[in-house]
Amino acid sequence: MSGIDPAALQELRAVESELNERWPETKIEPSLDRIRALTDLLAEPQRSYPVVQIAGTNGKSSTSRMTDALLSELGLRTGRYTSPHLQLATERISIDGKPISPQAYVEAFRDVAPYVSIVDDRSDVKMSKFEVLTGMAYAAFADAPVEAAVVEVGLGGSWDATNVADAKIAVVCPVALDHADYLGDDLAQIAAEKAGIIKPGSIAVVAAQSPAAQEAILARVAEVDATVAREGQEFGVLSRTVAVGGQVLRLQGLGGVYDEIFLPLHGEHQARNAALALAATEAFFGAGADRQLDVERVREAFAGVVTPGRLERVRSAPTVLVDAAHNPHGARALADALSSEFSFRRLVAVVGVLGDKDARGILSELEPVVEEVVLTRNSSPRALDPDALAGLAKDVFGPERIVVEPRLDDAVETAVQLAEETDDPGESVSGGGVVITGSVVTAGEARALFGKDPA
Repeated sequence: MSGIDPAALQELRAVESELNERWPETKIEPSLDRIRALTDLLAEPQRSYPVVQIAGTNGKSSTSRMTDALLSELGLRTGRYTSPHLQLATERISIDGKPISPQAYVEAFRDVAPYVSIVDDRSDVKMSKFEVLTGMAYAAFADAPVEAAVVEVGLGGSWDATNVADAKIAVVCPVALDHADYLGDDLAQIAAEKAGIIKPGSIAVVAAQSPAAQEAILARVAEVDATVAREGQEFGVLSRTVAVGGQVLRLQGLGGVYDEIFLPLHGEHQARNAALALAATEAFFGAGADRQLDVERVREAFAGVVTPGRLERVRSAPTVLVDAAHNPHGARALADALSSEFSFRRLVAVVGVLGDKDARGILSELEPVVEEVVLTRNSSPRALDPDALAGLAKDVFGPERIVVEPRLDDAVETAVQLAEETDDPGESVSGGGVVITGSVVTAGEARALFGKDPA
């Protein structure tokens, strides 16, 4: 990876290896006791700055990045905590819009490690990797120090380790079914769990939801006497026009209309994420009917937004896009963007999915917009075997539209060749495209294949 000292990278990997001996993020024991014990020992760093906390099923990372960009452009020093990472663990903890260095990451771990040991010794269940990372992030933000922290929930809401913070602004992105093993398959119950980030006296900024999810979220708002801003009522997307390299938006904010907003991202879902981020930022600064944010600065912030692995172009001729969609809801948003904003003559998907995800649902959402699918796996031990994935894909695509390539690099090469194929010898092979998707891990490894640095 360019610009990173090999010795620092080696030390980072040693720390990651040590962290990986703990419970992974896929295994939880619902309790805030351990993370609360750690933050108490660290003198409650999460109370050193106001927090914008972001929960939901899809759109959290993009909304976090946009909110971070807006707060930063409007003059604040920011911290951002997101998960999972695409390529390098340092991506999870950002200060001033950039991942901390490997050296700073290692230092953050070493600073909290003695206190983690104390908590481990006092508890029947040792701290999980995510709990330790959350403590590291909150401590790093306090040390910086930051003036605002944008914190993405890891899983759920009420019992997520990030929820030891009392967020000034609680953002709830669209809620859908995912992580059924932990959150169940009752949408209202899932929404109630995610709405646990809404605290007394906070402002809840809520994306458009299904009726069941909306009812559960608004019940939490009423329970804790929070203020609420709802997409489609207090804020939203007034219009969007597809443009070269993204889209141009007209947004209704809490403080008025913001027009001529260029967003260098594709898809209606990203426009809605932008409206959510804008409303969250307005709420943070107290904007309302009589107070609007500086429109020029808002434009600058959105124009500079980068969201790696979210419909990200990593190659041209043929176009290769990478997207981290890992559930049917995300795959539907991806398919909608591909069909409405691109005009590929032939589009081929490379799909690698984790075994605990709804692979059939993901494939079903992609089927209408892709000609063929190349089934593969990423390096995660949780990755679904490509042959098992093919068994599901045959029911969705039919056997003639699927190819199995166990290695991701081979799968990408095969997809590029398929995208460039034509039945007419006189026809140009231009206009083919490849989309690599199915998992955050798949997206991160695809970025690395194309020489993209962590961001």
